[in-house]
Amino acid sequence: MSARTKAGRVAIGALSLGLLGTLVWAVLALPRGPSELAGRAIRRLPESGVTNPVTAVLLNYRAYDTLLELAVLLLAVAGVWALRRGDWPPGDLRGRPLVLSLLRFVLPVLMLTAGYLLWIGAFAPGGAFQGGAMLGGAAVLVLLAGMAGGARRHTGVLRAGLALGVLVFAGAAVAAAALTGEILRFPTGDAGLWILGIEAAALVSIGLTLGALYLGGRPGAEDDAGG
Repeated sequence: MSARTKAGRVAIGALSLGLLGTLVWAVLALPRGPSELAGRAIRRLPESGVTNPVTAVLLNYRAYDTLLELAVLLLAVAGVWALRRGDWPPGDLRGRPLVLSLLRFVLPVLMLTAGYLLWIGAFAPGGAFQGGAMLGGAAVLVLLAGMAGGARRHTGVLRAGLALGVLVFAGAAVAAAALTGEILRFPTGDAGLWILGIEAAALVSIGLTLGALYLGGRPGAEDDAGG
């Protein structure tokens, strides 16, 4: 083994130990009881527009983080699309009536569940990310069943849907700044409606994002995709 290789391994080992030490220190430095910040967040909950503390944190107190999460999902799709063209599933299940009958039942249930999770997110566990996962599952089933052929002719609509969450969230930030003087500080009386609108747009984008990532590349025209 060369001296250069040994030096590299020593450096990697030192960095690993340093990272481990930092993580141990961070865990030991955590407060032993509830922090004052949690109490302040609960006290200001009536002003957030929702009664679920998690939704209040994600869509009001720390809305910047959620906006960036949606932007990361959009960048993930853009990165995948930049690498390759997606391969549409070759299997066409339209000749299998049992599978299609199952999908006619399952797909509406998934969509209704997604809407339900979006609605209850204001006062119970749920929200756009959970509902978006349901829509993503529905999109995967549609792809597997060979029922997404029409999407090849409407890639513009797909692109708009993928960007919808970020665009609506950013638009809400600008509008809130014009009304309240601060970015993403929603008007107190109408904060719940603002959050619901943002989450509805995010729900669509998250569901389409999961479906697009399952496809594994940018959707091409019908002729290019082999359909």
